[in-house]
Amino acid sequence: MSHPNGSKPPAAADEAQTQTPSTAAPQAEVFAVHGVEPEVQAYAMAKYSRSSLSMKESLKEISEQKAEQFLNTFYFQYGHRSIADLAHIPFAIERLSILAAITLVDEQRWDGQERSTRYQNFKKSGFYVPEFADAKERELYVETVKFLFAEYEFFSAEMARYLATQVRKPDDMAQEAYDRTLRARAFDISRYLLPLATNTSLGQIVNARTLETQIARLLTHTHAEVRLLGEQLKQAARSASYNVNEPTNRKLIDEISAFSPDAAERAREVLLREVRVAPTLVKYAEANRYERETRLELKQALRELIPTNTRIDSGTLKQSFVVNLLDDEPLEIELATTLLYGAGHHSYHKIREAVESLSSQRREEIIDLGLRHRGKHDELLRPFSAGQAFRFDILMDIGGFRDMHRHRRCIQIEQEFTSLHGWDMPEELRAAGLQDRFGKTLQLASDRHDHLRASGDANGEQNAQYVLPLAYKKRTLFKMDFAEALYISELRTTPAGHRSYREVAYAMYEAVARRHPSLAKYFRVHDVRAPVDLLNR
Repeated sequence: MSHPNGSKPPAAADEAQTQTPSTAAPQAEVFAVHGVEPEVQAYAMAKYSRSSLSMKESLKEISEQKAEQFLNTFYFQYGHRSIADLAHIPFAIERLSILAAITLVDEQRWDGQERSTRYQNFKKSGFYVPEFADAKERELYVETVKFLFAEYEFFSAEMARYLATQVRKPDDMAQEAYDRTLRARAFDISRYLLPLATNTSLGQIVNARTLETQIARLLTHTHAEVRLLGEQLKQAARSASYNVNEPTNRKLIDEISAFSPDAAERAREVLLREVRVAPTLVKYAEANRYERETRLELKQALRELIPTNTRIDSGTLKQSFVVNLLDDEPLEIELATTLLYGAGHHSYHKIREAVESLSSQRREEIIDLGLRHRGKHDELLRPFSAGQAFRFDILMDIGGFRDMHRHRRCIQIEQEFTSLHGWDMPEELRAAGLQDRFGKTLQLASDRHDHLRASGDANGEQNAQYVLPLAYKKRTLFKMDFAEALYISELRTTPAGHRSYREVAYAMYEAVARRHPSLAKYFRVHDVRAPVDLLNR
């Protein structure tokens, strides 16, 4: 090919014309990085905005000491908190109660996995025992939890036997797969007996900024177990981390030592050195005074607004759940109502009615309660995340809530655990003829909860919550956009899911469809009224 003037184009231009995008040498360089401490990695990435060095060059010149100096200057002094987003840290948290786990994972920017009550038998998991001032109250607590575990084991076995009578094993299905599937279905039902004291385990991978706020939130909690967990997380981030390669590295060092003790010592310094994942970024994480003081004042404000003897709206006894899609209201009313929502156990509608009856001055005073203790670096409390188009006030069993709780792309305002709303009973228990025993078990748990709560112990109200089984209901306000409402409705109505959250998700879809009929066609939901194949997981 030649130019119009007859000259031959340069070779580079000729090559550029013949190459396709798939064969052209890429200009960009992309590589993964491992083996770098989280804070050093954060420093190296943050240097992109402050230095022309490449990542490889930055990592070569950065030491832990330099990283600490950099973070002390830019993170703590100048408030460049986005730097902490670049340090991702894996944690294992084991033998914590389900109650504490629900609190721990209550972060919008959270990634992790917890033990599944569907796929694992929890009968030997153990349970948390809080501090009691009275030894007899402690004995009653332990007795109650042990009884619930025994009932959990009984119902697990009985429901597995019952389900086997309801569905025949297909000829092309292995016996092991059939048994495993029915056991999972049985655990779906028997998990309703597990108390909040039940031990669980989880793993999380969070960035250091999320970790810092998580620790502060845990340290501010009402329950001693959760506050201690905050201290443990902080200590784990600042102490030597677990080195999975240590046994292999020690063996290698011993082999090197046989040939060269000096080389072995150098290898020891590299391969066995202690690594602290976030010694700098979480060192100032403390209990949040803003959150603690505000919580106390909002509880008092709610008591003044709605007398404590007012009936709690929990629907009818026949309802296993309640889903209310809320109407729009002026921003001031939404903020005041949402702030008070988490301070009690009333429905959003009940609190909003009371707030609407107030003068505008009094409503402003309630909003002020949510802001007056805010410090220089405090983010606004979660109730101030206002303006989402879809707000669902949902009352459902704790077990099903744990699954709904995993949806992070929305705002969730929780109320505390209580016996006031009653419990949910799976229909399969009625079909198996076990409803009476189930009801007596749940009633005993309720009676023990009420006794421990009224015991006069300083921590009685918190300790009592641990004996509540997952069948008991709790109320949560979910605030989201259209995309998230569609996503939850589609994902959580699939036949393989748990009955509880399937029905709630379908009710969310129905509520949106009634409010916005033209949008209903975009939901690809499964009709929860259709029969479910028990062997389809």
